[in-house]
Amino acid sequence: MRIWLAFQTFFKVLFNKEFATDLEQLQLEGPPQPAALPTPTPKPKPPARSEAITLLATLQREARFVDMVSESLDAYSDAQIGAAARDVLRDCGQVVERLFALKPMADQEEGQPIEVPAAYDAAQYRLVGSVSGEGPFNGTLQHAGWKATKVELPQWSGDEASALVVAPAEVQVG
Repeated sequence: MRIWLAFQTFFKVLFNKEFATDLEQLQLEGPPQPAALPTPTPKPKPPARSEAITLLATLQREARFVDMVSESLDAYSDAQIGAAARDVLRDCGQVVERLFALKPMADQEEGQPIEVPAAYDAAQYRLVGSVSGEGPFNGTLQHAGWKATKVELPQWSGDEASALVVAPAEVQVG
C-alpha cells in the first residue's frame, strides 16, 4: 500500500506544480502541532487572615480581652478593676483551654529539683542564673512552662476587607 502511495505521490509531484508546492510547504512546516489546550483559570484564593488576628478576635468575642487591655484604668478603683479582671481572666482561660489544651512542659512542681539534659532544646528549657560548662544541668524549677496539646483556632470565612477586624463596631438601633 505504501509503495503504491509513493508512486502516486512521485508522479503527482512530477506533473502537478500546485501539489508539489503544497507538499514542499508541508515538509518545511514539519508535522502538525497539537492544538494548545486552554489554560485552566485558577480558583481564587480565599482571603488570608493572620491566625494571630483570629485568636485576638476570639479572645475579644468570648472574653472582652481587647476591651480590658485597651481601656484606661485611671477612673476605676482597684476593686472595680479586680472584679472586671476576674471575669475577663476566667473567660480568657476558658478560650485558651478550648483552643490549645495547654499542659506544663515540666512534670515537676515549681521549686523542685530538675535535671536538664546535655543536648536540651532551647525552646523547651531556658536556663537562668549561673550557667557554665556542659550539661546535663541541675537546678530548681522556677516555672514549669507550657505547651499546647492541640491547636483548634476557629476557621475564618470573611472577606479581604475585614481580614484585620478584631471586633466589629456595635451599634444600638432604635
